[in-house]
Amino acid sequence: MAAGVPQVVSLGALDMVNFGPRQTVPSQFEGRNLYVHNPTVTLMRTTPEECRELGREVGRKLSGASGPTALFVPRNGVSMIAVEGQPFHDPAADEALFSGLTETVGEVEVHEHDLDVNDERFAVAMADRLHEMITAVTRQQQQGD
Repeated sequence: MAAGVPQVVSLGALDMVNFGPRQTVPSQFEGRNLYVHNPTVTLMRTTPEECRELGREVGRKLSGASGPTALFVPRNGVSMIAVEGQPFHDPAADEALFSGLTETVGEVEVHEHDLDVNDERFAVAMADRLHEMITAVTRQQQQGD
């Protein structure tokens, strides 16, 4: 972020903490929403409080960027298991994440989309914006030569 390079950022997988096999999950997390992804990976859903702090931290880091920065927010899910009907769907936790971001993100360009992070249209929108940003920086550099 300090190099001034254009960046487009999103919020993938902030709905989960990864552990190893189910039996490796620490006992203090037994009451949490756990999802056995496969025999070697168990996921734990982040709480609204954890999500708010994650959002604040992402916002703080992005607000310190020295180059053009755009944040893309997938309002319909930050992972494939956080979309409606899936085990980590938790609108309150997601809203806490988004609120934490807005508290600290500062002047960063924010694009909210009613899509999930894995939707092709979301990826294309991010790629298009990055291309625009790189083109603009390249043009400015060429004019400065």
